[in-house]
Amino acid sequence: MLEVSNLNVYYGQSRILEDVVITVPKGKVTCLLGRNGVGKTTLLKALMGVLKVRSGSISYAGQNITSWLPHKRARAGIAQVPQGRGIFPYLTVAENLELGLEAASARRGQAMEEMYGQFPILSTFARRMAGTLSGGQQQQLALARALISQPKLLLLDEPTEGIQPSIVLEIEELLISLKQRSNLTILLVEQYLDFALAVADYCYVMEHGSIVMRGDPAQITRDQASEYITV
Repeated sequence: MLEVSNLNVYYGQSRILEDVVITVPKGKVTCLLGRNGVGKTTLLKALMGVLKVRSGSISYAGQNITSWLPHKRARAGIAQVPQGRGIFPYLTVAENLELGLEAASARRGQAMEEMYGQFPILSTFARRMAGTLSGGQQQQLALARALISQPKLLLLDEPTEGIQPSIVLEIEELLISLKQRSNLTILLVEQYLDFALAVADYCYVMEHGSIVMRGDPAQITRDQASEYITV
């Protein structure tokens, strides 16, 4: 579904990503682990077209999308849940969800009902301003807003950050369920090791903008991963 080949991304003269190579198979959950500041979010921004690639390539569903603008990537089926959730606090829950449909075809009524069924708390708070929700509720809204367009590839940037354990467990169960009953492909950026190893089919570990370790969850031991995750 996604092939990242020798990707180099700079901020000014500073190289943030160095020859990154990642493969994300269709219908699987691939996790990118690493500390804050190692380049994980930069990679997601490059995949969405928000940051320009200096060299290397990004292939999605067999097409080279390296030069595509963000809106074209969204309409092709790539959705992102950004770090910090990125909801619109002064819009209602329902209005936030409707924005997620901008990249989708006209299936508004059915899509809204599907999301309310999957996230019942959002139905309860449909007319409430999104900024008044708790952190966990906002994370569920961000997930629903991304999923409502029925993307083929979902980019998740640290969905467990600042979330209470019960909601983390719900998100874990949701991702496992999505993997089992749909063809959705997920690239998950995460620091919470237990959560990542529970949902991932394959893992990459990043340090200083480079991939330093890779393997399925059974191959990556807690001690090995902790070396690159713990502060």
